[in-house]
Amino acid sequence: MATVTVKNIPDELYKRLKSVAEINRRSINSEIIVCIEKAVASRRISLDEVLENARRLRRLTAELPITDEEFNQAKSDGRL
Repeated sequence: MATVTVKNIPDELYKRLKSVAEINRRSINSEIIVCIEKAVASRRISLDEVLENARRLRRLTAELPITDEEFNQAKSDGRL
């Protein structure tokens, strides 16, 4: 297994990491590994999930039509 050294961890981050490790009954090293695993893990989403989510959103917004002009104005307004 590889070894990694992490330098200059901010004190507040280290305190939170230590606290979470204690709560989870892990060493700080083990907690760091879990955090890294979560950060780099990818979850495959099936095409069926994507399509079902799109269909659900369409059903929710079916009775709320919006024109291109209204859409573009809302985008512009949001950039103020």
